[in-house]
Amino acid sequence: MAYYRNICFVEAPQAIVTPFPRYISDCIGVCYLAASVEDIVESMAMPENYYNDRIFESFERLLNERPFDLVAISSMTGGFNNAEKLARIAKKRGITVVMGGFHPTALPEEVLDLGCVDLVVVGEGEATFRELVGKGPSREVRGLVWKENGQFVHTGMRELIRDVDSIRLPLRSIRPERFGEKSEDYTIDTIYTSRGCPWACSFCANDKMHRQWRGRSAENVVEEIALIHDPKKRKLLKIWDANFLTNIRRAERICDLMIERGLTNFRIMTETRARDVIRAERILDKLHRAGLRKVGLGIESPNPETLEKMNKQNTLDDISRAIGLLKKNGMGIDGYFIVGHHSETEADTMVYPGFARSLGLRNALFMAMTPYPGTKIFEEYRSQDNITSYDWDLYNNFCPVVKTEFMSNERLMTMMVYCYVAFFNYQTLLKQERERGMLQIFMRDLCQFVFLTLINRRLGKKEIESTIYGAYECFASTEPRIEYPSGKALKRPVSIFLEESGGRRIEFRITQENDRRVLAIRKVSGTAPVGGLVVSINAVVEATASVSMDVLMRFLYRKELVRNNRSIAPRQYLALAADRDIRRAAAAFYRLYRTCTRKN
Repeated sequence: MAYYRNICFVEAPQAIVTPFPRYISDCIGVCYLAASVEDIVESMAMPENYYNDRIFESFERLLNERPFDLVAISSMTGGFNNAEKLARIAKKRGITVVMGGFHPTALPEEVLDLGCVDLVVVGEGEATFRELVGKGPSREVRGLVWKENGQFVHTGMRELIRDVDSIRLPLRSIRPERFGEKSEDYTIDTIYTSRGCPWACSFCANDKMHRQWRGRSAENVVEEIALIHDPKKRKLLKIWDANFLTNIRRAERICDLMIERGLTNFRIMTETRARDVIRAERILDKLHRAGLRKVGLGIESPNPETLEKMNKQNTLDDISRAIGLLKKNGMGIDGYFIVGHHSETEADTMVYPGFARSLGLRNALFMAMTPYPGTKIFEEYRSQDNITSYDWDLYNNFCPVVKTEFMSNERLMTMMVYCYVAFFNYQTLLKQERERGMLQIFMRDLCQFVFLTLINRRLGKKEIESTIYGAYECFASTEPRIEYPSGKALKRPVSIFLEESGGRRIEFRITQENDRRVLAIRKVSGTAPVGGLVVSINAVVEATASVSMDVLMRFLYRKELVRNNRSIAPRQYLALAADRDIRRAAAAFYRLYRTCTRKN
């Protein structure tokens, strides 16, 4: 009989939802834990509403309705404040709380000092958690930390699970419904085909958690894939390994088995290194046939010195060749960049967007250097007093929490947004034939940048306005000229003015030059006469801020489903139209659009 018989599992949600549906959590970490003890406990459950703001209410209701003697919480750094809140709810009811995951593994003593957590599991959790549930807290159970008589008790690190095929497949059936989809039928889902990483980049905590690379057998991986495959509904499957292509023969065998068994109704995305894409050249076509459509490449920086400091062994030739190979085989590429290394200047940062475009990238993510606990970067920035906030809510890659030798925290935020503004593809704007169509596209694109900035809860609306204007101002200083071929001439030039509260303006002027549309961006005097459409940043921030991230993610999630399954588009659009929150958001943006006026 197990020591703990009734367990509630919770994966602490990230405090701030980033507006990219691929990053929504699929709770796979706690599903692995549930699978590890399924045969020795009496009951297990997870709270409903994990995917919206009502998780705490649902958690309390679940604890009131059912008896639990253990609450198991998994937490990343960006969700740790929520993990603490969940732990305090459980402790008020006298339930033992155990916590694990990346953040507790990195800072177990700080977690225990909060007084609401009884035990911390460090490192890989399945074997430790099973022993804990079976035996109870004991010095014989490796991988535990707790506090006893004011002193910390460390039972020692548990050895890595060498045979990762021995790990039970994650128990997806324990998950709550998500946006109307059953626990085992999520439109977006995650699979890990390996653990660990052969590399040790200074900004990554994988080395602290999983250490050496260990791959599951192809047969074991495909067994799991078969469980979530749906021939009637195409899903986005994230192979979220630290580096999927570490072993090329294994990756090829996975593809062969998927193709043989017809398990190819996925749009798969994964992350890897440029050099490994080159090593995998001969199987790229096979990867595509298996469903691989998007590859994230950690490019990080155009600066060789910065790459060396991050222990990132990239070369420009490798990156260019990898991108070319992926494009040749019909795969999209997301280039990942990190801005805000301590030694880089504003001028260094301004190079990033142009560098990304020179590689032929259509999509790029510019993330802020984030010193996660457990990484070498964390120790480096902390020792030099360059971490500006230990508010874990902000640790999500898009809220700068550091200062650098040449940039303040605030300026770093502006420069991160600048990278998106300068990299952005303005051709959709230039394609429009009518002035109002251009305005709609301009405002849609601007709202994307505002949503990105709203992630940073430390910023008030005035600071967000300043950040957005500062990013565009920085871009205008480069005197950009963007062209798009169009044989259909504009009837007259179109000007859209971006205006901040103080009256300063940036003009986006679209003209026709022979067979090309040309967009020129420049700062203009706030007192000069305006002939064109005026968009108030303040009004855009107000409208965008009125839409909760939960509502935004609900919309983007359904959009992802439609993207992969065109035949169900009418049904999904009807569902969106019936959603009161979505209708309110649409009305807010329509009112915003109507506020833009022509000034002469």
